[in-house]
Amino acid sequence: MDDKPDPLDALKAALRNPPAPDGDARAAAMRLAMENYDRLQGSTEPLRPNDDRPLKAGFLMGVFTMFKALKTKPLLAASTSVAAVCLGIFVVLPLTEKGPLTEASLPDVRADAPRQNPEAAVVDAVPVPATTDDAVVAGQIAPTPPPVAQDQPAQMAQDAVVVPVPEPMVEMMPKPAPVPEGAAAAIGKEKAKTEADYGALAASPQVTADELAQGGQAQPNAGSPLPLARKRAAITDKFTAPGALADTEAMAYLSEAPMPAATDMAAPPLENTESFANAPVNPVKITAVDPVSTFSIDVDTASYAVVRSSLNAGFLPDPASVRVEEMVNYFPYAYAAPDGDQAFRPSITVMPTPWNPNTRLVHIGIQGEMPTIANRPPLNLVFLIDTSGSMDEPNKLPLLKQSLSLMLTQLRPEDQVAIVAYAGSAGQVLAPTMATDKAAILRALDNLAAGGSTAGAEGLQLAYQVAASMAQDGEVSRVLLATDGDFNVGIDDPDALKTYIAEKRKSGTYLSVLGFGRGNLDDATMQALAQNGNGQAAYIDTLNEARKVLVDQLTGALYPIANNVKIQVEWNPAQVAEYRLIGYETRALNREDFNNDAVDAGDIGAGTSVTAIYEITAPGSPALLNDPLRYGTSAAPTESGAELGFLRLRSVAPGASTSTLQETAIRSGDAAPSDDARFGAAIAGFGQLLSGATYLGDWSWDQAIEQALAARGTDDFGYRIEAVNLMRLAKGLSAQ
Repeated sequence: MDDKPDPLDALKAALRNPPAPDGDARAAAMRLAMENYDRLQGSTEPLRPNDDRPLKAGFLMGVFTMFKALKTKPLLAASTSVAAVCLGIFVVLPLTEKGPLTEASLPDVRADAPRQNPEAAVVDAVPVPATTDDAVVAGQIAPTPPPVAQDQPAQMAQDAVVVPVPEPMVEMMPKPAPVPEGAAAAIGKEKAKTEADYGALAASPQVTADELAQGGQAQPNAGSPLPLARKRAAITDKFTAPGALADTEAMAYLSEAPMPAATDMAAPPLENTESFANAPVNPVKITAVDPVSTFSIDVDTASYAVVRSSLNAGFLPDPASVRVEEMVNYFPYAYAAPDGDQAFRPSITVMPTPWNPNTRLVHIGIQGEMPTIANRPPLNLVFLIDTSGSMDEPNKLPLLKQSLSLMLTQLRPEDQVAIVAYAGSAGQVLAPTMATDKAAILRALDNLAAGGSTAGAEGLQLAYQVAASMAQDGEVSRVLLATDGDFNVGIDDPDALKTYIAEKRKSGTYLSVLGFGRGNLDDATMQALAQNGNGQAAYIDTLNEARKVLVDQLTGALYPIANNVKIQVEWNPAQVAEYRLIGYETRALNREDFNNDAVDAGDIGAGTSVTAIYEITAPGSPALLNDPLRYGTSAAPTESGAELGFLRLRSVAPGASTSTLQETAIRSGDAAPSDDARFGAAIAGFGQLLSGATYLGDWSWDQAIEQALAARGTDDFGYRIEAVNLMRLAKGLSAQ
């Protein structure tokens, strides 16, 4: 037998009578630990002094990594206590990395200690402390482990050696969990349960915070999708949390589970503070009592995009977010173009109601004229960009920058662009610049960063000032506000904003609003701004939606052909006993407002189409919802008993001060309804199903899907088939 002293025996002997540690020893030990941690992680950066290196959560991740690297080392297998683990970090790890242990590599120690069999030693697995704080998981701040109890010494194997733990590590070490009886069987059971509970989540591309909390079940308004690392962290949580089962099998299982990367973790979703502008559903009206329906035109499409965002995130939309007219008007329709000098032309279709065989739908499509590009006036465009802290999310400011970049390709050489940004305060980022200088505009966009509160009112004021400085006779000036709608500094009341914007639009500068992101979307404020700024409100949740709004429909969004567009329908009581307008609840006007040019209404842009749908019930129909009046009513006779009603359109040409009137009779007709009319009806039913309307009877999702598919028609951009797939999603979610 070789009489040469065994290095392990020498080391143990030294540990039984360790020298008193001093400051230099502690510093040297910490320096060696840091150097070896950097090597183990593959770091190529220069080593930093110990006093410059914070002890963060990443350091504990390094401890766990060293466990994996050394779990087969004989020396680590001989130790069974937290103290021995710390010794391995501070003393043994540097030595093992430099080469095998030799007598020369060890301090002067006693060599007469009895030799232990390293194969018979029990390994204590030290769990990595877990936390529910995302910032800790992400390595942004150091976790606070449970304090080491003074009256509960750690359990150690019979031959374990007690060594002094360096003071910095004492504060960081968690209390080790005892190894329970039957650990292997318990761990196997826990692994099976974990894989069953979270296997589906791990396979899915996205999961929300609420879904994790509910074991994968989607909840309403569940929040923003979180990255894959969050799911992986949830899967391994049972084995990383303090108090988890601990033995060699648990360590082996944990070593196979990839740890979440710090840079892949997302901040927790903010509290949902969304608010939506809506009103009670339009009621059924008795024609003999109230024969006239008046409302403002609406070309906004924000509601459809919000509904799509919700369904794609795995939950049904808030019923308040559903505005049926905006869903119907989201799609392009091939209505007949206007003739002569008319700014727009109505197309009227009367057809059976899909959800009620005893009523009919009156489908009114209005098509605006499309002027040639050469006849479009120059555009002065001010990007008013929200750079507040709430915009610091991938689907907000970064998507906003990409969206506005797409728009630049559609501008003409005579157009001008300026940029105003607002957060804690507002400032001009880019002076008025010709659209041909795209490089300068893109640089200004790229330099924007989110942070601070939301000085929305100050930003609006500055944007209007910049727009006024750019305006010339015959040109169109427009402020394009891009925000998540979170106005928390300045004018934050919708009524006050309405008054302010109404005053500013008289100067000839329009205001459109683009909404981004979810969680704090202030739809009510955005609607107040757009409706009173003679502009359009749109919600952008994807780059495809940005292309649709800012590229395909740019002309209609930025160049108006008619302002203050109002619709009024007078129904013939001899033909229509009851009627209801589907949607347009937030656009209702008083009957006398129709002839009052001082009352603001919606606008139609170049090439824009607008749709309105009424459901009507004939006298004597079994679908009548109101009982006849005891004393009857007196109704004025109509010129033609065949007319269902009479349509009036009133609008003001850009730059004009008085309105003009168009009139069209509504007749039944025998022509079959077009695909456009039938598809619009299917979307109207879709919106009513989402909002919980009570007028659909037993009409179901399956019938809505069937109607939309049958009327899909020409679908060059795939918008209609997308709507069908959203219906299928809504059907599945509503069945849960």
